[in-house]
Amino acid sequence: MASIQARKNRGKKYWYIVESKRINGKPRPIVIESLGSTEKLLNRLRNGDLKNKKKSFSHGSVAALLSLAKKLDIVSIINNHTKSKRDYWSKKPLRNNLTSGITMLLAAIGRICNPTSKRDWHNWATKTTCDYLLRISSSNLDSQHFWDLMDCIPEEEIENIELEILQNVSKFYPLNEEILSYDTSNFFTFIDSDNNRCNIARRGKNKQKRNDLRQVGLALTVTQENYIPIIHHTYQGNISDCKVFAGIIFAIKNRMQKLNMDISKHTIVFDRGCNSKINLKKVERLKLYYVGALTPTHHKDLLKSAKRNFVTIKIDDTELEVYREMRMIWSCKRTVLVFVSKNLKEGQLKGVYQSLEKKKKHLRVIQKALLNPRSKKRTREQLEKLINKILCGQFMEGLIDYKLIEEKKDRWSLSYSTNNKNLILLESRLGFRIIMTNRHDWSSDKIIAAFHGQAAVEQAFKDIKNPYHLAITPEFHWTDQKIKVHYFCCVLGYLLATLIGFDARKNGFKGALDTLFDHLNNIRLSREIKLANKQGKPKVSYQLEEMSNE
Repeated sequence: MASIQARKNRGKKYWYIVESKRINGKPRPIVIESLGSTEKLLNRLRNGDLKNKKKSFSHGSVAALLSLAKKLDIVSIINNHTKSKRDYWSKKPLRNNLTSGITMLLAAIGRICNPTSKRDWHNWATKTTCDYLLRISSSNLDSQHFWDLMDCIPEEEIENIELEILQNVSKFYPLNEEILSYDTSNFFTFIDSDNNRCNIARRGKNKQKRNDLRQVGLALTVTQENYIPIIHHTYQGNISDCKVFAGIIFAIKNRMQKLNMDISKHTIVFDRGCNSKINLKKVERLKLYYVGALTPTHHKDLLKSAKRNFVTIKIDDTELEVYREMRMIWSCKRTVLVFVSKNLKEGQLKGVYQSLEKKKKHLRVIQKALLNPRSKKRTREQLEKLINKILCGQFMEGLIDYKLIEEKKDRWSLSYSTNNKNLILLESRLGFRIIMTNRHDWSSDKIIAAFHGQAAVEQAFKDIKNPYHLAITPEFHWTDQKIKVHYFCCVLGYLLATLIGFDARKNGFKGALDTLFDHLNNIRLSREIKLANKQGKPKVSYQLEEMSNE
C-alpha cells in the first residue's frame, strides 16, 4: 500500500508517494512519485490532478536482462571479488544501499539499452522500470556512485569474475561450439596527451581513423554460431595484433580448459595479423587446432600453382574453385587452401577504380595549372616528385602512365593515360585468399566454412561499436583500473545481450541484436496512481501496455 510522506530537502518540505518494500528482508520506503512542495500538493488536490495519474516506462529489455542476471547469479559473483580500497569503508562496501555487483550489472544493462555516460545514466534509468523492479531510487545513482563502486573491483579479479559467470552460463547455454573466432579492435578516447596517470591509452593505428587520439585495445574470442564471448582482454592501444595474440593465446587455452571444453574438438580462427613464426609455434606447442590466413603477396609461387590446378567444390550450393596442398610454412607442415573470394575481388576492384578516378582528378588539376601562363615555374624533378606522390597507393603502381613535355624553359605540359595491360594483370591477381590449418583431416569445404566463421567476432565488434545499443563509447574514464572495469561492464553487457538473442532465436526471432533490443525497449509498463478522496491513501497499480505481434 502506498502512502504520502513528507521529507525535507535543503530545509524545505516536499511530499512524495512512497511504497514500503522489503529489500534483503528489511522494509524500505521506495519513492514512487514526487508531488512537490506543500503549496503545489494542495493546488493539485484542489484541482483534482491526483485523481488519476498515468505514466509508462520502458520495461522489456530491463526486465529480461535482470531476470537473466538473476538466473546466472551475476551480482553475487561480482560481490565475492570486490574489495574496498578505503579504510573508512567496509570490506564489501555499499553506496546508496547498493553493492558493487548490482551497480556493475546496472552499468552493463545501461550499455545494452542506451549507451550513455555514468553522469547521465540515471536520466535513462528513470524512464525505465529499474526503480520498480529493483526497489531503488535511480536518481541517487550519479557518476560518483559508479566511480566509487568501480574502484572496489581489483583489476586482477576481472578475469576470475568473467570465468565464474561463464561457468554459470555453461549450465544453461551452449558454449561447446566447435569454432571459436578471435580478433582485436581499438577504441579512441579523449584522454589528454599530458595525462601521465593513464598508461593503457596510447596512440596507434586507429581503426576508426582517429589517429590523433589515444586509444585502448580490446581482444575478444567468441563462439561462431551464437557470438557468445568466452574471454576478453583490454590492452595498451599501441601494441600490435601479433604481440597481443602471443600473450593471450595461453589465456584462451586456460579459459577453454576451465570451461570444460575439449581442446581436441575446438578450433580457433584468427586473421593474418596474428601470424608470426613464434606465434604459430606457441599454438602448436599448446596443441590447439586453428584456421588462419596468409598474405597472398608473400606466397606468389603458391598462387602460380593454384592458378594451374584449381578444383571446383560446392559450399552451400555455391561452386568455388579451390587449390589444396600440404606445405611447409615457418618450418611446420600445414594444410594450405587457395581460392578466389568473389566478394573480396569485387570490393578490391571497386576500390581500385575509385582510386584511379581520384588520381586522374588530381592530375587534371595539375594539367590545368601547367597551362596557366601565370603558374609557378617548376623543374622536371619537382613535378615528377609531386606526380609520383599522387600516384602512389595500394594496387596503384603502374596503372597510370604520364609524360612531361617541356614547351619552353620551366614550362611544361602533362599528358597521362591508364595502362590497360597492367590493369588487366592486376584484376587477375585480386581476390585471392590463402588459409592454413593443422586440421589435416578436414574437408576443404569445412575448412573454408570455419574460416568464414571469423565473421562472428567481426560482427561482435560491429555490435559493440553501435552507438544505439551495446557501445563501449562514450567512455569518460582516465585511469587504467577504471578503463578495464568499464570494458568488463561492456563485455558483460554484450554477453547478456547474446544470451537474450539466443533465447529469442529459439522462439522464432530472426533479426539482429539491435532490432531485438529496439523491440524489447518498446515493451512498456504503465503505472496508474489513484486517489479516492482528499484524505484517502493513493493506490498504485501497474499494467503492461498492448504490444505488437513482433
